[in-house]
Amino acid sequence: MYIEEDFEIRKVFCLGMNYVDHINEMKSEVPDEPVFFLKPSTAVIRDKGTIILPLASNDIHYEVELAVLIGKHGKKIQKNSAFDHIAGYGVGIDVTLRDIQLAGKEKGYPWTLAKGFDTSAPISRFVPKDLIPNIYHEEISLWVNDELKQHNSPASMVFRIDEIIVYISNFFSLERGDVIFTGTPKGVGKLEDGDVVKASLGKFVTLECQVRRDLQ
Repeated sequence: MYIEEDFEIRKVFCLGMNYVDHINEMKSEVPDEPVFFLKPSTAVIRDKGTIILPLASNDIHYEVELAVLIGKHGKKIQKNSAFDHIAGYGVGIDVTLRDIQLAGKEKGYPWTLAKGFDTSAPISRFVPKDLIPNIYHEEISLWVNDELKQHNSPASMVFRIDEIIVYISNFFSLERGDVIFTGTPKGVGKLEDGDVVKASLGKFVTLECQVRRDLQ
């Protein structure tokens, strides 16, 4: 059921403000073009990994996201061939230092520290795209300590997957092993030491992580 090839995850592109309910939740505006940022490969942890909460932040949030695995290199990809570059789908969690992010936004600073720290990108295994006939008919969900916090469908995204691939590939070469986090719906909230966070993409794949506060 899962992609068995050993894909080394390279770049992680993350869409911001791609669900209207989350845009409203964050008191932001719907963007005219996709807004994205990068997480380094050192941010990635896999299923059953541990999210480490840095001591520098007191307000660390979960954000569930549909994750798209790129399987073929592409640059300036055309919309009609965008899905040809996809190997599979999974689910990810964009862990965010919200207080640091908001302080940076007020000063016009980049989001690198708030979004790219170690363990900030938990990612599940990937399901081959051909096993999911229509990704827009699926749902992404997230629970904290078995309490449902987020739930929505990729059909609600402002920018669809092919539009995202076209836009990103105009500026960055997409490589085999790159992953795109496609944005989060409403319901983001705080993680605490000792939490167990679980995310899913429909009935296809789940991702579970422990949460621990850094000791140093």
